Amino acid sequence: MRATDVSDPTYFHKVVDCQWACPAHTPVPEYIRLIAQGRYDDAYMINWVSNVFPGVLGRTCDRPCEPACRRGRVEEENTAKPEPVAICRLKRVAADHKAVEGVKAQMPKPAAPNGKKVVCVGAGPASLTVARDLAAQGYAVTVFDGEKKAGGFIRTQIPRFRLPESVIDEETGYIMALGVDFRAGQRIDSMKALLAQDYDAVFVGCGAPRGRDLEVPGRKECAADIHIGIDWLASVSFGHITSVKKRVIVLGGGNTAMDCCRSARRLGAKDVKVVVRSGFEEMKASPWEKEDAIHEGIPILNYHVPTAFLHEGGKLTGMRFQIVKAIYDDKGRRSLVSTGEPDVDLDCDEVLVAVGQENAFPWIEKECGIVFDKWGLPQLDEKSLQSTVARVFFGGDAAFGPKNIITAVAHGHEAAVSIDRFLHSEPVTNRPPPTVNLVSQKMGIHEWSYANAPSDDTRYKVPWAAAEVALASIKIEVELGFDAATAFKEAQRCLNCDVQTVFADKLCIECDACVDICPTDCITFTTPGEEADLRGRLKAPARNTTQALLVSEPLKTSHVMVKDEDVCLHCGLCAERCPTGAWDMQKFLLLTPKAGPGCRGANPTLKRVGVAA
Repeated sequence: MRATDVSDPTYFHKVVDCQWACPAHTPVPEYIRLIAQGRYDDAYMINWVSNVFPGVLGRTCDRPCEPACRRGRVEEENTAKPEPVAICRLKRVAADHKAVEGVKAQMPKPAAPNGKKVVCVGAGPASLTVARDLAAQGYAVTVFDGEKKAGGFIRTQIPRFRLPESVIDEETGYIMALGVDFRAGQRIDSMKALLAQDYDAVFVGCGAPRGRDLEVPGRKECAADIHIGIDWLASVSFGHITSVKKRVIVLGGGNTAMDCCRSARRLGAKDVKVVVRSGFEEMKASPWEKEDAIHEGIPILNYHVPTAFLHEGGKLTGMRFQIVKAIYDDKGRRSLVSTGEPDVDLDCDEVLVAVGQENAFPWIEKECGIVFDKWGLPQLDEKSLQSTVARVFFGGDAAFGPKNIITAVAHGHEAAVSIDRFLHSEPVTNRPPPTVNLVSQKMGIHEWSYANAPSDDTRYKVPWAAAEVALASIKIEVELGFDAATAFKEAQRCLNCDVQTVFADKLCIECDACVDICPTDCITFTTPGEEADLRGRLKAPARNTTQALLVSEPLKTSHVMVKDEDVCLHCGLCAERCPTGAWDMQKFLLLTPKAGPGCRGANPTLKRVGVAA
């Protein structure tokens, strides 16, 4: 196995598991340290640059960063239920504890107008990210949306008990303050007409606006009591629906279904059930969303396939379900087959159908030249998000189907870079690299600019509003967020994965001091070999092949130093003990490119700042 190429920014980026897993690549350890220091404004702005909606995402993000968190892995053998750092909730801390005026003072000032006009269709997270990135660079950005306020599905489909409207207003307001022209209540109904106007580029971020229906016997006969989940949530959000009947069944296992059942509970339903075709573990809803629903007394019935709506005289009385089980073939493909048990009838007065969403583009005429695939999705370059019409770009749910807010934000950043390069006559497929910092944290022989003594603290619980209060109103926020003291303690659980262990083989004397002091046995000096062979010969076998090995050049004894990045605590003990300084702790900061002069240049190259080993 060759020595590891640490000059490749993806190597150390992948070691920062949380940032690597985040679609927007937010530098998580950086803002968590700032929270621990009480620098909430700065922590908020780091988030704002990457994920645009810190307050929104601090409450509603799907948290792909947390399953990746190193803390959960290193605790696997020490804790009954290993828990990652509460990354998402710490993001909310930055939003809740910041000073608004302090944040406003750090917001960018729009550059002078550059004469280019960009239009965004839809005012959801993808479009607003594009608007934020381009408006700051002097583009005249116009955003059209059919609703009166910006936010898209953030505003229409996430209940107020999870996300107060004031948070949405504040964070969309920061974007509008950059000079964005928001055309509220104006829905685009013709791409052909839009392209005929004098816009230099078009971004489509209209989401996946159509909820899937369930066509089983009885659907038409009792249509008045059956509602599509996303449409129903929008009606609740805008106050068009203020109550429900007493017995409600929610069909579906995603986050929309969880929002539906918890909303129905708050609107007066006494008996709310969630019914899903799959197993409980296979549900698409986030684990915490399922836990929250169960915590509020809502049962989830799995392996129930709906077969009919039951009715009398046009009035819904219940639903019939077939009981199934999952069977897997030799390739791991799942089939649902009947258990042979009798069908089950469940009484209900109202049904909310939340079995998925679909893209719908009836307003995009075929003669526009935008090509769609067999699933009704636009054919796009995966990286640039450019469509078959060069000046039209897509993002968010409109691009590749329903995902989540943070993915939509990531698409918005990428599309903004593409539009910026396109309007400067540069190829959009040449993607600009990130800016990378790698700077030593050494302040003295045994003194570092960061502290990283691993603690045994388990994840701290977020306080909730009292049940009798939370369930009494759909507008009362359930989670109350960390106070400053608890946020500090939770922040201390972060292992500072971005402070990298960097090895200088020319300085190593192979004294094994680092091996002796390493608390996880992740360092081994051994004879060279191929990766599979090396992984089995380390002091502690490196079984997680998704995380790389740090391998040195051959040392004076012809041995190599091998470190398993998967279980390293970044505690710095190896660097403290090393008598020659062969080990150093260097903070790695990767910032993804954003629209502007820095993303341009026909052949952009890696930007490095700081000192590497």
